[in-house]
Amino acid sequence: MLKRRLTALIVLAIGVAIGWFVYSSQITGSRPFKLGLDLSGGTQLTYRAKLDAIQGNTVADSMSSLRDTIERRVNLFGVSEPIVQTEHGGTLAGTSEERLIVELPGVTDTQKAIDLIGQTPVLEFRMLKAGATPPETGITPENVNELFEPASITGRHLTSAQIQFNQSPGGIPNEPVVALNFNAEGGKIFADLTKANVGRYFGMFLDGVPISIPVIQEAIPDGTAIISGNFTAVGAKELARNLSFGALPVPIELIGAQTVSGTLGGEAVARGISAGLWGVGLVALFMVIWYRLPGAVSVVALALYVVAILALFKLIPVTLTAAGIAAFILSIGMAVDANILIFERTREEMEGGKSAKEAIGDGFARAWPSIRDSNISSMITAVILFWFGTSLIKGFALVFGLGVLVSMLTAISVSRTFLFALGIDAKGGLSRFLFSSGVSK
Repeated sequence: MLKRRLTALIVLAIGVAIGWFVYSSQITGSRPFKLGLDLSGGTQLTYRAKLDAIQGNTVADSMSSLRDTIERRVNLFGVSEPIVQTEHGGTLAGTSEERLIVELPGVTDTQKAIDLIGQTPVLEFRMLKAGATPPETGITPENVNELFEPASITGRHLTSAQIQFNQSPGGIPNEPVVALNFNAEGGKIFADLTKANVGRYFGMFLDGVPISIPVIQEAIPDGTAIISGNFTAVGAKELARNLSFGALPVPIELIGAQTVSGTLGGEAVARGISAGLWGVGLVALFMVIWYRLPGAVSVVALALYVVAILALFKLIPVTLTAAGIAAFILSIGMAVDANILIFERTREEMEGGKSAKEAIGDGFARAWPSIRDSNISSMITAVILFWFGTSLIKGFALVFGLGVLVSMLTAISVSRTFLFALGIDAKGGLSRFLFSSGVSK
């Protein structure tokens, strides 16, 4: 019994420590909650991708490259925590189109947001300046111009980039490499360039960010360059994709712009907090009145669940949206569902003549299959919503999934630990009343 009570005290102390972490980090601002666009204010831009010139089997790669390029651009301009994602829309209306959704928290000037991403992705070829040494710590957009000078060939000369596997006698057998194919004009320029610069670094940059900086080993007269560099198959494919769709960017057309004010976001946060407090309070009141002593224990477990999930929101971090707050409030109700199953099974065991200690153990054992199955089904739902949903649905699914997982752990472990720590082992009288529910005695 002493061991169980000591365990309960340790669990309670851990819960208090986690609660203090959540409170103090929010007050000091050292690790604040990460709020989504709808809560913090900002701009959402929706673009339609023009894929007329893109073959069907390369649409996914072109959209992925477009997303990566735009994400690099908005990060380069210092927009905090941007969300850039692609979306397939229009099917129900009888049409099919690919869209790019860009969310920029903190940017309320719509024109500024459009300017951030309105340029066409640029692929550049540059030569390392004579006498310059590539920095060991890497190349950044800030020092590109200091170290590299534009080459005579440009991205418009590149027709395609493809992954291949090295079959040349002097290379590593089956090593993944990237083959660059230039048009007729580019082939001649590239041949002259490589002939005159053997041994120099030849850099390829997408939106000012280096994606490959090989050394020119020999003159290349046929308009095709092979880039090798200990690539994995995945790395070579990604490089080929960035080169191809950097040289041939997917045109995009702005079809929607929405500005969310900080005032609206503040109101949503305040209402969400208010709803959460009311939800927790009413659930706690019901549990204490209806389930008595076990209900009081479940309230403590519920409080530990709340601080644990809030700490996870800070540590992961989870971007909280209005939908995420709704999922969190919903998960509070889900958190007591397992406790209700356990308490009802425990009450039935006591009505069968068992002591409180025996009833608690058997009640948990009987309730576990139902708890397990219901939580697994909820987790499957959350995974499906996250996998197929858009940003709003993804936020709801992530918070809901985390809530279900944590609530199952707190119900099974925390509630059980506290109930056994109480040390009640009688079969009747006060113990039977304390473990009864509703209006029963």
